[in-house]
Amino acid sequence: MPRTTLLRQLLQQRHLTTHEAFAAQYERAAARLAELDRDPRLASLQVSPRQFDRWYGGELLTLPRPDACRVLEHMLGRPVSELFSTAYDGDSAHDRDEESGTGQQATSAPLPREDDENPLDIVTRTRQLTATNADDATLAFLDSSLEGIASRYEQDGPYVLRPQARQVRQLAHTLLDGRQPPRTRRELFRLAARASGLLGYMAVNTGDFALSEAYCTEARELSREIGDLDTDLWACGTLSFSLYYAGRYDEADACAAAAVERAPRHAQCIRLLANGRARALGKTGDRRAVEQAIGQALRLSGLHEVPVGLTSCISFEPYGRARTLANAVTSHVALRNTAQVLRDAEHIDDLVEHSSSSWSRSLVRLDVATALLQQRTPDVDHAMALGREALRLCGDTPISSVYQRSRDLHEQAEPWRDHPAVRDYGDEFRTWSSQPAALAMASSAS
Repeated sequence: MPRTTLLRQLLQQRHLTTHEAFAAQYERAAARLAELDRDPRLASLQVSPRQFDRWYGGELLTLPRPDACRVLEHMLGRPVSELFSTAYDGDSAHDRDEESGTGQQATSAPLPREDDENPLDIVTRTRQLTATNADDATLAFLDSSLEGIASRYEQDGPYVLRPQARQVRQLAHTLLDGRQPPRTRRELFRLAARASGLLGYMAVNTGDFALSEAYCTEARELSREIGDLDTDLWACGTLSFSLYYAGRYDEADACAAAAVERAPRHAQCIRLLANGRARALGKTGDRRAVEQAIGQALRLSGLHEVPVGLTSCISFEPYGRARTLANAVTSHVALRNTAQVLRDAEHIDDLVEHSSSSWSRSLVRLDVATALLQQRTPDVDHAMALGREALRLCGDTPISSVYQRSRDLHEQAEPWRDHPAVRDYGDEFRTWSSQPAALAMASSAS
């Protein structure tokens, strides 16, 4: 005759009195426990019809195997010693009373009320809510990977580092599809935003402006979701940078101006003003606005005590003073302020020449070369010599900014096309721009 165990009573309450109904619940509980305890063996546990009949009928001399006990405890919220108590402790008090003829009912532990929550379920749910698929070591790895990309960028360039940046972004996105507590999820959003931002910057340097805009939009949306103003403003600066090289100068200025308006005293506004506003305004010919933007950027540099030297072009840190002045030089070239270009370039010459950035040295040379052609008495030989140096410095790692300025220098030298120095520069420019990467930039700029 079946024994009335706590297991039997709980299964009756939950309408799990057939093998099919019980086995379905048991296998779901085993799968959940396997995930919680990180023990994949449990997910394959099943109950045969014979096992179910023995458990339900209380026909046990010993407890089930340990793994089965773990699943039963997770499923029913009671220790197995209670679930099978009458199955191995001997006859129930009720059976003994009937045999002795007393007719007294046995005293047993009260059954749980149907409207009560199971304490084990509460604890399990708490563990689920605070579980994470991204521990601190993983977050630190992603962060250091992004820092490494930024620190090596001006040496290795976008073509070498773009695959690694894509991997970081993909891993961050994959982790975000899982479960994390708020602190971890916020950090993953920040890392994903910065990976997208770096890829957006790289896309500008390779001449893919539509791709850059998409990456920058992603970086802005992710950073705004967590209130990360620093990354948000940096992404706005990169979007303005992209719009500038796409020839959309009014939009580049508007993008940077809107970002500055949100946080006028933020350190990221130095870049937004010098690289975003001043250069775009120079292209539109607004001299007064250019001077205002450069002046505001230099005042902010003093307020935040930024480095004097030439900071990395792709860094998330605030612009250094030398990089701000290098952007001012470019702005004055567009306005044909020749004397100002030469003064500013001389002021930062030592810092630029001792930097590790061959691109920056190349770009400053191209700006100065253009200014030398704009003088009342053009210095064609010196300008073309600087142009050739710029191409050699960039070598086999062309970027869109160097391509555009070296092309512009070639076009501005057209009035002296019969000059030997101009012919030499033209030959070197055609050879340099025949590289596949430069040809791709030429097609995107046309």
